[in-house]
Amino acid sequence: MRSVRDAVRIFNKYALNPAMLHLAGRKHWYAAVIQHTGRSSGKRYSTPVVADRVPDGFILPLPYGTRVDWLRNVLAAGRATIQASGQTYNVIDPEVIGAASAAPQLSPRRRRAFQRLGIDNFVKMKLAAPED
Repeated sequence: MRSVRDAVRIFNKYALNPAMLHLAGRKHWYAAVIQHTGRSSGKRYSTPVVADRVPDGFILPLPYGTRVDWLRNVLAAGRATIQASGQTYNVIDPEVIGAASAAPQLSPRRRRAFQRLGIDNFVKMKLAAPED
C-alpha cells in the first residue's frame, strides 16, 4: 500500500499540484494553499492542501503521512500562511495530532471521509496574532 501511496504523492507533487494552485485558496473552492519556507534553501513554496477551519486555527489532514516536505518545512519554521476561501491567514505552532484528537473538531462529514481514506495524522495550526 505504501508504494501506491508514494506513487500518487509523487504524481500529485509534479503534475496535479501545479494545476491545482490556480484554483486553490479561492472562494468557493475546496482546496487551500499553504505557503511555507524551505528548511535548507530558504525558498518560498506554495502547496495545495485541504484545510479545515476550526475556532482557533486550522486542521489539515496528512494523507501521505508526516514525512512530506511541506510539513517538515512548516514544523521547522513554526509558522506558515494559509490561503483559504479567498482569505489569507498567518498560522503558528504547528502540531501533528492523531485522528482521535482531530475528530471532535471536524464536521461529521469530514470525519467520515478522512476515516474512509485511512488518514491517521493531521496537523493543527493556530491563528497568529496580527502582530506575529
